[in-house]
Amino acid sequence: MPAPTSPGFGRFAEPALLILVSLSEGPKHGYAIMTDVESGTGRPMGPGTLYAALVRLEGSGLIEALPPVDRRRPYRLTGVGATHLQHQLTALSSFADLGLQRLRETAP
Repeated sequence: MPAPTSPGFGRFAEPALLILVSLSEGPKHGYAIMTDVESGTGRPMGPGTLYAALVRLEGSGLIEALPPVDRRRPYRLTGVGATHLQHQLTALSSFADLGLQRLRETAP
């Protein structure tokens, strides 16, 4: 179930992080990544956002393109990408825990 949104607040998740999480399940082509991200977040990711992030991620060595299959190019997480994702998610989890703790402490 997606989190409720408030007017004036944009997305908190960087598209690259959403793509890395999607690819942590295994190789996917662009459309499969977009549908996976939308099903996991409740928010669509447009093709322009997706492909710009894929170029950056590939250039950083976090993902790699695989040979095309039926004119679709799948991507997969590299070992460096998996390590990077693990660190990012651990840091986000710790930060979220801190924020939730502070909210509980100040709740009326």
